[in-house]
Amino acid sequence: MAHTTTLQPGSIIRGPTLPEPVEVLAVVPLGDSLKVIGRGLQTGLTHDPVLTPDQLARLIVSSGQEPFDGDARLFRLGVEAHRLGLAYEYDPFFSLSIARVDPLPHQLEAVYNYFLKLPRIRFLLADDPGAGKTIMAGLLLKELKARGLVKRVLIVTPANLTFQWQRELADKFREKFEVIRGDVLRANYGQNPWQDKDQVITSVSWVSVMEDARESLLRSRWDLVIVDEAHKMSAPADDRKTYAYRLGESLSKMTDHFLLMTATPHKGDQDHFARFVPAPRHGRSPQTVHKTRSSHSRV
Repeated sequence: MAHTTTLQPGSIIRGPTLPEPVEVLAVVPLGDSLKVIGRGLQTGLTHDPVLTPDQLARLIVSSGQEPFDGDARLFRLGVEAHRLGLAYEYDPFFSLSIARVDPLPHQLEAVYNYFLKLPRIRFLLADDPGAGKTIMAGLLLKELKARGLVKRVLIVTPANLTFQWQRELADKFREKFEVIRGDVLRANYGQNPWQDKDQVITSVSWVSVMEDARESLLRSRWDLVIVDEAHKMSAPADDRKTYAYRLGESLSKMTDHFLLMTATPHKGDQDHFARFVPAPRHGRSPQTVHKTRSSHSRV
C-alpha cells in the first residue's frame, strides 16, 4: 500500500487513476487523502490528483529511475539513430555506407577534398560527360544532410533530365524529390508548392521563362541549390542577360550552398566565362574545379 512515507519527491507512481506514469514532485496531506503533485513521464504535463486511501493502495511506487523493462529492440533502434547522427564525425566517407553507389576516386576527391572543406559551398564543377556529376552531387547532398546543414534542396536541370535526376537520386541515394512543372503549379493554385516541398527538381527552361513559376520560386529560401548543364545560364553580354542567367543570379543570392555543374564551362571567351561564374558574396569569390579521372586543377 502506498502512503505518505513511501511517496517521496522523485518517486515514480503508476495506477488505474493516473493517465500515465508520474514523477512525484510534492505531496500534500488532506485528512485521510493525499494530494500528489507530479509530472507525467510521457507528456511532461502536470498532474495533481487527490487520492483516497483506497486509490493510494492500488498505486505502484518505484524509485526515481525508470525500470529497465522496456523494449530492447526500440532501445537498439534509438542507439543506432544516435550513432548515425554522429557517424560523419568519425567516418570521413559516411555517406558511402548509406548510398547504393561505388564512386570512382575522382568523384570522392571532388566531394571530400574540395566541396566539404568549405563552410559555404559555392563551386562550379566542370567535368567530362559521363564522369558522374550526378553521383558527386548525391554524395554532397547526403553528407550535408548527415551534418544537419541542409534540409531544403532545389535541383535545376534541363527539362529532359528532370525525371532522370529524380530516378537516380531515389535509386542510388534513397532521396525522394518532387518534380515541379506547370501541372503541379496549376493543381496547387493559391498555394506555393516550392515552400511546401523540401526536395524539388524543376526545369530551367520552364521556370526561368514562366513569370508566375519564377516569382513563386524566388519567394522561397533554399539550403542547397544544384544546377545541372549550368552553361545554359550563361549570358553573351552584360546588356543581354537571358532569363536563365537572371534566374541563376537570383538563386545564387537565396542559398548558402550553390553548386553549378557542366561539361562545357568555357567557350573560348574570357568575358563570357567571367559572367558565367556566379558572382561572389560576402567578399568570397567562387571556385572552379575541373576534374578528370587522372588529374584536377583549380582555376
